[in-house]
Amino acid sequence: MRRIVLILALVLFASAVPGAQSVSERQQKFDIEHELVRLPSYGVFDFIGFGYERGKVTLVGYAYQGGLKSHAARAVKRVGGIDEVDNKIEQLPASMNDDRIRWATFYNIYNDGFLSRYSPGGAMASRYELYQWSRFPGMQPFGTYPIHIIVRNGRTTLMGVVDSEMDRRMAEIRAREVTGVFSVENELVVDSE
Repeated sequence: MRRIVLILALVLFASAVPGAQSVSERQQKFDIEHELVRLPSYGVFDFIGFGYERGKVTLVGYAYQGGLKSHAARAVKRVGGIDEVDNKIEQLPASMNDDRIRWATFYNIYNDGFLSRYSPGGAMASRYELYQWSRFPGMQPFGTYPIHIIVRNGRTTLMGVVDSEMDRRMAEIRAREVTGVFSVENELVVDSE
């Protein structure tokens, strides 16, 4: 009888441990995401994703500003339980034409009457950001923009999350309207909640 109770206790304990690990893993992922989103240099022209597996974080994505790659790695290392960070964030090349495409795409998407609800502050805020860029070139809008605009060598990639398939298509249409763009790749994900 003792043996059966002991075996049953071991089976219950073994089944409970993976559940506890998944809760811990979810908390780790939440903490990592929280640190990355809070980066002061993370904006609409950047995109950072990550993978997490047993204390190792792999950072991927694109950085518009020079310091974002190192800032992201430092921020993730601050999270407890992270032993190793593999930083595969790609630094986007500096180009006046790419900057023009970025800002024109930003204006087309976030100033559109249909898509302006994705802009923190609405369409008026996106106009203000455009005005600020004309005064301070090389800057980008910072904040929680759900549609990220990645431009590399005249090719645009839209990344992020939208509410519907219609929004996804409309963002792609607005990005294609920008003159001088060689191609537009739409990697926007529709939130299914």
